[in-house]
Amino acid sequence: MLDINLAGTINCIEAARARDAAFLFLSTSRVYPITRLNDLPFEETETRFRWMEDPTQAGFSVSGIAEDFPLDGARSFYGFSKLAGEQLIQEYVYSYGLKALINRSGVIAGPWQMGKVDQGVITLWVARHYFKRPLSYIGYGGTGKQVRDVLHISDLFDLILLQLDSPQHWNGRIYNVGGGVEGSVSLKELTALCVSETGNTVPVAAVERTSDVDLRIYQTDTSRVEAAFGWKPKRMPAQIVHDIHVWIKDNEASLKSLLS
Repeated sequence: MLDINLAGTINCIEAARARDAAFLFLSTSRVYPITRLNDLPFEETETRFRWMEDPTQAGFSVSGIAEDFPLDGARSFYGFSKLAGEQLIQEYVYSYGLKALINRSGVIAGPWQMGKVDQGVITLWVARHYFKRPLSYIGYGGTGKQVRDVLHISDLFDLILLQLDSPQHWNGRIYNVGGGVEGSVSLKELTALCVSETGNTVPVAAVERTSDVDLRIYQTDTSRVEAAFGWKPKRMPAQIVHDIHVWIKDNEASLKSLLS
């Protein structure tokens, strides 16, 4: 992981510098510390956990996590490797005038993502419903109420095209990029979307124990990126589930051994 995400970033930055090229870095929301995120005030509703307002916490509101949320604390080795890459890029911007832009993305989803337990959760959920395979709610009491915001890959592409046409913003600045509150979904809500989309109901086990690196809630405050590029995600979770379902259905023969 460190070799790929950190050493690999060094190699890519050097290649860009040698060619006087601009550098777009796709980072991650996992740069934000686990304990700080999980300590934010929340309430439990019938289908999800929901953040509550805390005006004393910098970089946080019910709209989600902004770029100035504090970074002190542990975040997982994956998150660390991405944060180190961000900081290295900003050093190159300062020292060599590298043209660079950093997108901190949350959960990205859509057709052609090969979903598995530790990555690609939306595809995993749709595929398990399509092929009638069991699932599990893992952590936080096994209720399926943990929440993530989800960004359709096409919405991310739309943003990148806008960014490519905006050279004035390539100064090493960081943008939080995600589905936002409107694009958020809990596992329990995701199950309901998959049942509605596929017509299939599958058994979902409850595993109460929570992983040390799991988050109760993550939602992106996209105010900065919206203001800079006039961009806003258009494709919400129901559309994402639908697009993945169509892709699996159209490619069932080749995907069955991979996703079922």
